[in-house]
Amino acid sequence: MRNKLFVIIASLFVVFGSYASEISVEDSKTLLNLVETEKDFSDALDLLGQADNFKVLKADSTIMGLVEELGTTHNVSTIGWGDDADAESNEESDNSDEKEDGEGESDVPDSLWSIFFLSFAAGFAALLTPCVFPMIPMTVSFFTKQSKTKAKGIRNAIFYGISIIVIYIVLGSVITAIFGAEVLNEMSTNPTFNIVFFLILVIFAISFMGAFEIRMPSKWVNKADSKADKGGIIGIFFMALALALVSFSCTGPIVGSLLVTAASEGGLAPFIGMFGFSLALALPFALFAAFPGWMNSLPKSGGWLNTVKVVLGFLELALAFKFLSNADLSLQAHLLEREVFLAIWIGIFLVLALYLFGFLTLPHDSKIERLSVGRTLLGTFTLIFVIYMLPGMWGAPLKLISAFPPPLQYAESPMGVGGGGVAVGDHPEGTHLGPQNIYVFHDYDKALAYAKEVNKPLFVDFTGHNCVNCRKMEQSVWGEPGVINVLRDDVVIVSLYVDERTELPKSEQKTVKYPDGRTKKLVTVGDKWMYKQISEFKATAQPYYVMQNTDGKVISDGPATYKDHKNPVDFKKWLNQSLKK
Repeated sequence: MRNKLFVIIASLFVVFGSYASEISVEDSKTLLNLVETEKDFSDALDLLGQADNFKVLKADSTIMGLVEELGTTHNVSTIGWGDDADAESNEESDNSDEKEDGEGESDVPDSLWSIFFLSFAAGFAALLTPCVFPMIPMTVSFFTKQSKTKAKGIRNAIFYGISIIVIYIVLGSVITAIFGAEVLNEMSTNPTFNIVFFLILVIFAISFMGAFEIRMPSKWVNKADSKADKGGIIGIFFMALALALVSFSCTGPIVGSLLVTAASEGGLAPFIGMFGFSLALALPFALFAAFPGWMNSLPKSGGWLNTVKVVLGFLELALAFKFLSNADLSLQAHLLEREVFLAIWIGIFLVLALYLFGFLTLPHDSKIERLSVGRTLLGTFTLIFVIYMLPGMWGAPLKLISAFPPPLQYAESPMGVGGGGVAVGDHPEGTHLGPQNIYVFHDYDKALAYAKEVNKPLFVDFTGHNCVNCRKMEQSVWGEPGVINVLRDDVVIVSLYVDERTELPKSEQKTVKYPDGRTKKLVTVGDKWMYKQISEFKATAQPYYVMQNTDGKVISDGPATYKDHKNPVDFKKWLNQSLKK
């Protein structure tokens, strides 16, 4: 009889599929009537619980009567039976809705908000530069003379602010239109792209420090300025354009940095970035133009404006090395390993601290007779930051900046100076030192074979060399108590780098068709793993974690992502639920 039950179960799996089936009410009753042992009962409940029409089956009084009767017979509690399946079904449905749009739906909203707030802060910083801040009183004077009534002044000020926003948004939109969202996203992992942006940001940083000024052609500035004198709506628009052109030597490097960051995100990021930047820039101009009396509350122009500009130059220089690090990681050249990167950052921020404390001066700096409170505080926090980074040279994780330096294993001393991180011991053939000094596979087939050999679940980690959120998870979540012991002892980890540029053997290079219908030739190892993630899970965002059994079937209740599991408590719960299942 028991063999008969297994034949029916196997038949149902073959006909309908184990995770996407509909089982009729009559077949369900037949299945339950064949149950003889507790194991039979458990298998039957699992099968019914995975049916697409599970809710229909659960609503049938006869089926529920049989379930309760068998539960009593075999001393198995059926209270809440199927609730987990309901939740899983709903979660999978929600996830599929998210994933159909690839990376866009689940992670992009958060990243776009980050881009917006970063851009807004950058716009405010640009406002405090010597090219922009002195323009505020000039603008107020212009609107005071042109506006015969207060209402007209407010209207003109609002249009002026909108004009500034439109000018910068058009700039971001043109960038997106020229390159395309997909190309911009792919460029973010391209070494050439990252090296070019490194050089651009270094030039911008040197410009901010006073070596030279990047200006728009005077012909453009004069033409925009002449049209601004005509008055009316057109004149106001050209006055906004003149502001953008005249202040380019200060705003250009900031806008360039924002577009670099936005280009790495792709999609709507350039548009959102320019909106956030221009909004912060436009608001003060519009408000002070509408309410000239507020001008009395503004601090006077002076040497402090150049200090702001120099500080931004140091920050741009530090950011530039992040792009160089991205290129190094993509090429796996090991020229800018973790210790070298941190040494560069420590040097940059130490010099910045000395500058803020007045020990160093740069061109265009005013003579410092005494330090202001703000400058002293900023210098103090910069020095604290330098001291915080120092232990990172000897293997400290530095969780506050984990997204910026190369990962711990990409270092001259991956185990920390003296090898004091974690005892290495023996490790399986084919593994490599990974996050938190855990040995991981980089080949899926080898990892699955080893998982079957040692009878442990397979933890599949879709990641990337240049994935910022991946580094955050590895530094801030993987190492937490209750997580690291599971990852080290209870599972086999395979880290699949979707941006790995190693070329596949010719025999494995092939043209494949993606779920959306487009075709692409798989040339690199990264292409292979990206295709696996998209074709099997309909997702493109990283990090993306799934747990599989030794046959390669998913056993986790949905994936773990940065968006939903960046809290160690949530990730630990997901791990434990997957292991239990």
